[in-house]
Amino acid sequence: MTTFFSIPRKWTDRISNTWLNVATFFLLLLPLAIGLGLVLESLPLLRTHSFFRLIGSSDWSPLEGKFGFFPFIIGSLLVTLLSFILSAPVCVLAAIYLTQYAPRRLMQTMYFIIDVLAGIPSVVYGVWGVLVVVPLIGEHIAPAFGLTSTGYCLLSGGVVLAIMSVPYMLNMLMEVLRNIPIELKEASLSLGATYWETIKKVLLRQGKTGIIAALNLGISKALGETIAVLMVVGNVVQVPHNVFQPAYPLPALIANNYGDMMSIPMYGSALMLSALLLFIIIILFNILTNSLVYQRNK
Repeated sequence: MTTFFSIPRKWTDRISNTWLNVATFFLLLLPLAIGLGLVLESLPLLRTHSFFRLIGSSDWSPLEGKFGFFPFIIGSLLVTLLSFILSAPVCVLAAIYLTQYAPRRLMQTMYFIIDVLAGIPSVVYGVWGVLVVVPLIGEHIAPAFGLTSTGYCLLSGGVVLAIMSVPYMLNMLMEVLRNIPIELKEASLSLGATYWETIKKVLLRQGKTGIIAALNLGISKALGETIAVLMVVGNVVQVPHNVFQPAYPLPALIANNYGDMMSIPMYGSALMLSALLLFIIIILFNILTNSLVYQRNK
């Protein structure tokens, strides 16, 4: 029914399409705007220092104008790799069990627990790490290997990050395995394959693209995490030689020193460059993951 204030249908469609296009265009430009802003803020330091010298040097003394990011880059990569090694196998196996073997009630309960874990603030994970993980590693696990550690170390950061990554990875892995057509499983079983052979050779292969995307989500989450990591990782500028030594990831560097950047020349630009490095690492990792997905789908 047409009223006096009604808008003609063709104008409604045009307005809707315009807003949809604007929203999509804004999202497409968002990563570019973030990267461009970080580059512009980093330029003062890049004009006076070589980029490759900055990322390859371990000398860090802002008061003397020395900004070597190598220990921070290594710290970020190692703590992320550690969290991935600890969380990925657990998430894949748990997703297989929950979607293929567990009763439906247990799977629904697990979805509730995932929502709870995903909603806990980072600082709560950090406090839990300080109260539980750090003493456990410093007083029991490190001595068991004949080493001494305060507990504020790479392993503590990896454990806390692994737990924080679980809800994101597990939720996506469960959705991937649940959405694989049941006809594929039934066909495999009808041909005489065992249940485990069907999971390994049909379900996991069919869902490989989604599994890669889920693991990528967990790693991206771990790479950018800040508060929980800086509370347990030790924050010592060095390249750790074992998992019981402290480290200093890039997010912790930014969070710990952002208030001091106004009083030291080039310090603000150095912190922006550290954010840019983190941004580049995440982009490179996503490009690698998407390449794997593309090769799989080709």
